[in-house]
Amino acid sequence: MSLISQIIVNADNELRYPSIGELQSINNYLKTGEKRIHISCILRDKEKDIIQQASKAIFKIHPEYIAPGGNAEGARKRSLCIRDYGWYLRLITYGILAGDKNSIEKIGIIGVREMYNSLGVPIIGMIDAIDCLKKATTKFLNQEEIIIVAPYFNFIIQGMS
Repeated sequence: MSLISQIIVNADNELRYPSIGELQSINNYLKTGEKRIHISCILRDKEKDIIQQASKAIFKIHPEYIAPGGNAEGARKRSLCIRDYGWYLRLITYGILAGDKNSIEKIGIIGVREMYNSLGVPIIGMIDAIDCLKKATTKFLNQEEIIIVAPYFNFIIQGMS
């Protein structure tokens, strides 16, 4: 749900008009629309480069994952890890476009720890992987764009912790 939809639903549930603060939030959201679209296009266009850099970084931090018996041993398991990177990067773009972290929470955080635990995927490795994805992404952004993007990565990392 977008920030605007969320504000409207909340106000309607409470049988009131949006507050001054909520209207200011909508105003800020609309002012940053072009920036959020631009950032989303960068993430989309640089997806392969971002994922390549992030996957190299995580396997340097955790070489045991690609070693015999590791969670990313062999081409098939490694491709599943890389697929997850793409999924998380898309999830970040959804949040950026919506201007809200609720879509990330609903689509990607609820139950993720339990899923990875049931698959035997170390949570610390996933946290490190998202951090590597964040660092790789920021290489393609300017400082102003990083300020917009970073909280979404941090939200996922915090949700996994």
